[in-house]
Amino acid sequence: MYFDTHAHYDDKAFDADREALLGQMPGAGVELIVDPGCDAESSAAAVALAERFPFVYAAVGYHPEELDKLSEEGFTRIRELAAHPKCVAIGEIGLDYYWDDSHKEEQKCLFRRQLELALELCKPVIVHDREAHGDCMEIVRAYPALRGVFHCYSGSAEMAKELLKRGWYLGFDGPVTYKNARKTAEVLEICPLDRLLIETDSPYLSPVPLRGKRNDSRNLPYIVEKIAQVKGASAEEIARISAENGRRLFQIS
Repeated sequence: MYFDTHAHYDDKAFDADREALLGQMPGAGVELIVDPGCDAESSAAAVALAERFPFVYAAVGYHPEELDKLSEEGFTRIRELAAHPKCVAIGEIGLDYYWDDSHKEEQKCLFRRQLELALELCKPVIVHDREAHGDCMEIVRAYPALRGVFHCYSGSAEMAKELLKRGWYLGFDGPVTYKNARKTAEVLEICPLDRLLIETDSPYLSPVPLRGKRNDSRNLPYIVEKIAQVKGASAEEIARISAENGRRLFQIS
């Protein structure tokens, strides 16, 4: 059984068949899913999906790319949604300098504010870090009591070592199957099995051999197989341990 710790089923890419697709997941061996919001609207949609499907859980927060949507009313709504019994984390939050690095200070301020919310509510966080490794590390160092996952980990092995020492988890998804994933493989080699999470980031980042197609949680076996090859373990072991890790981090019994 698989635990997809990061999949955006609230995304419009699933509007045509969302209910039917999610209904197929238990039969495909997908035991649990966490759907992270990216702003107040998508966070509310994630919570609504968690209410309808017993195996779906939600995370709520403002993605750095949604900075322009942020308002005090929206942040209040995030706080309200975070109190829902099926909200297991604050996320997807973090820093993204890939598309626009002209609002770094505003992104950092939003990131810190949401980390402080997570600490206040005793919830883990789901961190988005794209082309912002140094600043992400500087900020999380300031919150030593905080725990969570660096989603779709893309940093260096050195950065991974520090995060692991601090008790963080690392998320691996479709790119681990790509031919140019040498750095990801290096990180996988040093990542203990008990700190590894699997994710799809659906509808994005489809694994080989499905690149270019809409992604969903039924593609987790491709990711698990590749991780198993790198770690010298069986796919069944990786699926089981990563599911246990996700349950532990997100406190799902």
